[in-house]
Amino acid sequence: MSPPPQQALHAIALVVPDYDDAIAFYCGCLNWQLAEDIDQGHKRWVRILPPGAQQGSLILAKAEGPAQEAAVGQQFGGRVGLFLATDDFARDHAQMRAAGVRFEEAPRHEPYGTVAVWQDPFGNRWDLLEFSQG
Repeated sequence: MSPPPQQALHAIALVVPDYDDAIAFYCGCLNWQLAEDIDQGHKRWVRILPPGAQQGSLILAKAEGPAQEAAVGQQFGGRVGLFLATDDFARDHAQMRAAGVRFEEAPRHEPYGTVAVWQDPFGNRWDLLEFSQG
């Protein structure tokens, strides 16, 4: 019997209004790593990762045309669509607030861990979460 396939989610594309504004927010304010920024002539390949991440990157995709411009901040239909896991919720929550990140709510405790909803400057809703141990 052959081994089961191994797959991993490499990246998610996030439509943003401007590459450099998105890099400034994620890499400047949130201290994410700029893994790649490759000029492809008509567009750029911009891949970023949260601090300490080896996988699970975001591809920053500049909106082109009215349909994509309308999708900025609405890719998930107004729902939280991105989930940033941390090993220390209190540390990252405090750092993000100090950097001007807007949280929609106070931290709350759920059966799976501690969570709070925040928005990036483009209107994308995120969960910051620390999973419970055990």
